[in-house]
Amino acid sequence: MAIDTSALTDPVDRAEVRAFTARLRREGKLTSVVVAAIGAVLVGGILLSSATLLASVVSFGLLASPDGRPSPIGIGFLLFFAAVVAMIGYALVKMFHGRAERRYRLARFAEANGMTWTPAVPNPALPGMIFGEGRNREATDVVRGPRPRWVEVGNYTYKTGSGKSEQTHKWAYVEMRLDTPLPHIVLDAVGNNGLFGASNLPATFGRDQRLSLEGDFDRYFALYCPKGYERDALYLFTPDVMARFIDNAAALDVEIVDDRLFLYARRELSTTDPAVWEWILGTVDAIDDKLAQWARWRDERLAVDAAPAPVASGVPLLTPPPAGVAREGRRLRRGFSWITAVFVVLGVGWWLLTIVWDALAR
Repeated sequence: MAIDTSALTDPVDRAEVRAFTARLRREGKLTSVVVAAIGAVLVGGILLSSATLLASVVSFGLLASPDGRPSPIGIGFLLFFAAVVAMIGYALVKMFHGRAERRYRLARFAEANGMTWTPAVPNPALPGMIFGEGRNREATDVVRGPRPRWVEVGNYTYKTGSGKSEQTHKWAYVEMRLDTPLPHIVLDAVGNNGLFGASNLPATFGRDQRLSLEGDFDRYFALYCPKGYERDALYLFTPDVMARFIDNAAALDVEIVDDRLFLYARRELSTTDPAVWEWILGTVDAIDDKLAQWARWRDERLAVDAAPAPVASGVPLLTPPPAGVAREGRRLRRGFSWITAVFVVLGVGWWLLTIVWDALAR
């Protein structure tokens, strides 16, 4: 499908951007409290920087020379500090305006392509693995709509830990709605793994659920499916489907859960870069082109016998299995990362070593 990215690059009218921001505030999508807080940070930062720099000049007595006349050095310092404060103020104002322009461009881009844009969705109720981790979960710059099936693109953050160990995890996702619920399947992209091949996903799955597929697929993805659903995974991932994922989504992690397909990335996907959107929506269209056979999948574990009925052949028919997935196929079983186990063993070993060393020292 054609993608209109002109709204992401065309010049914008600042008056229209300000009017759009004001409308967001009136609709409660961008609260006045947030805007006031950002403004307070901007003004407060400039005033604090000015006061600090001026106090430094005065404390070193650089404003006046011994004979009481203005000191050229002091004046030079003041001019330098004033220039620094002005640059800081300009950068902060530019950043504030850049955020407003970004919102305006994404909203216009979504509208031009028959989609909608939402600035933020707190704690999104999505079944993917990243949406159940940590706290303070929030999806931002969410673009959604039919293309031709329902698709949603957003940036996502959540926090773990507390105090000095607090960490903000940044993700981005693409959600595609499927025609029927499917078994829980994860494609862990090999190309974005970390040190020693460690997965970058927030969840680890039991290695006995790993399924090797034919051809070069294993070079690009590690596929996990529930025990007993290997044949179902082979039905879903035929060679032509595998080729589409390799050609279009090898840089992304993939999760199929319930009636959703998620693509995950560790960088922003909802962005003002036209090339990123062309890649994302092109990938969605390429995958969608091969999903017709997935709609025909049924879990034989849910099959029930129908009452015998006379047919031309004289053989009673069975009621086809309903749409859905049996309990054992709905979620993968979580595992334990061997890298985590190594660090735990090293930590325990170091702790025991310190105890023995202290005992010997005494």
